[in-house]
Amino acid sequence: MNTILTSGHLVVVQDSFAEKLLDLLKEALAADAVIPYLGPGLLSLSSAETPVPQSPEAVAAALNTRTPAPSKIRTNMWSVAQFIEQARHRRTLQAWMAEIFAAPAAPIVLHAWLAKLPLSLIIDSWYDGAMRAALADAGRTDVVEIQGVTRVNEFGDIWTKTYDLAESELEPGSAAKTVLYSPHGSIRPAANFLVADSDYVEVLTEIDIQTPIPEVVKERRTNRGFFFVGCRFNDQMLRTFARQIMKRSEGPRCTIMDAATLTKNERRFLAENAITVIDMPAGVAAARLVGAGTAAEGARTKHGGRV
Repeated sequence: MNTILTSGHLVVVQDSFAEKLLDLLKEALAADAVIPYLGPGLLSLSSAETPVPQSPEAVAAALNTRTPAPSKIRTNMWSVAQFIEQARHRRTLQAWMAEIFAAPAAPIVLHAWLAKLPLSLIIDSWYDGAMRAALADAGRTDVVEIQGVTRVNEFGDIWTKTYDLAESELEPGSAAKTVLYSPHGSIRPAANFLVADSDYVEVLTEIDIQTPIPEVVKERRTNRGFFFVGCRFNDQMLRTFARQIMKRSEGPRCTIMDAATLTKNERRFLAENAITVIDMPAGVAAARLVGAGTAAEGARTKHGGRV
């Protein structure tokens, strides 16, 4: 079957329909009509061993090796981080997060391909900085990165900080051809992390009225769609941010995910937000987007290989 319409009105496309939709998304990305929304799962497509965690659960595990959290919260990154902040102080949590993400995560081919496109906006929802590195590697001088910052160490109405690719902090509101928006922060250049529950208290209070979201993001999403790659939505925090960032966007909205592994909450979220699921191994989809690899390589990726 090529297309599945679930009882919750979730659209899932497979086989030739999935390939055709990917081809259309490739054209839309090249035309700056779709915004890539990148998640930690992209790192799993690397051909090399990735030196940083590839999921919130992996971050929770890394933090637990430094100080064990209570068993009932041990797999929840945000709760483990909050436990450490309360038990060991914010400075300790900050230092440990910086250690965990210290090793540079090399951009994959998809990062490099996106870096060369004339995109107005890229969303990077993970801390590793690989998309930033790809933009720098491409020699881009027309990019600014806006990162979410914790309010714990700030005074005044500060939600984000802005940087260029040379790691200099810029004035708020600075814009460029491409805006890289990292709503949860990033390891580089200043190790900004929204990770503990306390980091999100005011953000979640205000996010329904869009206050923490930069004006340039609101402007550039209006007449564009969203393309989620490497993302999961199995936690309320992840769903809330994605929902608010794509709010009032025009569409279409698509994601590459394994339909068989979707949770009930993920299915509901995707259906409610009209996000079409491209049911295809992420490595195969990435190779098709960038035009890399042969059919044989795609088959190997489908059965557990990487690209």
